[in-house]
Amino acid sequence: MSGPLHGISVIELAGLGPAPFCGMVLADLGARVIRVDRADRVIGRHTSSSRNDLPNRGKLSIGVDLKRPDGVEVVLGLVAGSDALLEGFRPGVAERLGIGPARCLAANPALVYGRVTGWGQDGPLAATAGHDIDYIALSGALGPIGTSDYPVPPLNLVGDYGGGGMLLAVGVLAGLIAAGSTGVGQVVDAAMVDGSALLTTALHGYVAEGSWGAGRASNLLDGGAPFYSVYQTADGRHVAVGALEPHFFAALLDVLGIDPSSIGEQSDRDRWPEMRAALASRFLERTRDDWAERFAATDACVAPVLDPAEAPAHPHNLGRATFVEIDGVIQPAPAPRFSRTQLETPVGPPFPGQHTDRVLAWLGVTGEEASRLRRSGAVA
Repeated sequence: MSGPLHGISVIELAGLGPAPFCGMVLADLGARVIRVDRADRVIGRHTSSSRNDLPNRGKLSIGVDLKRPDGVEVVLGLVAGSDALLEGFRPGVAERLGIGPARCLAANPALVYGRVTGWGQDGPLAATAGHDIDYIALSGALGPIGTSDYPVPPLNLVGDYGGGGMLLAVGVLAGLIAAGSTGVGQVVDAAMVDGSALLTTALHGYVAEGSWGAGRASNLLDGGAPFYSVYQTADGRHVAVGALEPHFFAALLDVLGIDPSSIGEQSDRDRWPEMRAALASRFLERTRDDWAERFAATDACVAPVLDPAEAPAHPHNLGRATFVEIDGVIQPAPAPRFSRTQLETPVGPPFPGQHTDRVLAWLGVTGEEASRLRRSGAVA
């Protein structure tokens, strides 16, 4: 057995962002994920763009022209023998292509039909365009992130991948559990505006109890507290400080050589500017890696801020094999880990259409029928 999702079959309609990320997560966990690529994207070989398209790792690819009825029938044939389908089109697109929920669930009543969009399948903005930054702006997730002057986009991690792709994965897995006990499938409507709002649940509790102010960089976890912040070091790099609890804060001051009485009580917000200045001045005395070495064996909750190219070489990440190299490309390893159904290192991303013949064979489409589909352009 390879991974806890061994035996689960998933169809992914090719797209960008959250749906491919969800498919990658499911493939990492052992599911067989067949990506339906557009026939006009089939190139018949690897290129740097396909090899480095890491969210497609571990998948199979079939090239299909969904504008041709025979191509739609190929996808419906795959749906009939699969457990879940993933799509990230704007609302109504899958229906217009002939592979919407009604038709797919008619082909397979136990199917979990997972769809992810920015605004959701309904609501006043459902039909409008947007990107990750727009969805997290409206959900309230972007507002608290950044400097006191303006919000700073947290890459596209909060909307596309956290509130979108990962939420879709949770929804599909929940749907699979329900289908396993009832034999009845359903549609999973994952919206990035919903998912990124969900990520702020605890924050709404802080607001309700009055412990979170409206201004950015003025609260406990948004960089406002000097003991939960980022500091520049002598070499222009940075360290992250997360010494929230008093005993961690005491360890921080001990390594820095700062007399606690000189900066006041940790909880005294009036002294925070003075406290921040003292910490900032001390961190500027040494390089990032020097400080990392000095804090390594302590409970001061200080870590070097690494960029993506540095992170794989950190001793802890090496020790846990947090990153793996696949086809010459270093990338994060599958997560989480399982004691019994251990995960295998995934294979690299396929090029579009790489497994068309193999997938057709699984459908029982071989010989002249397969040749006919290729000649017509329904598959590639």
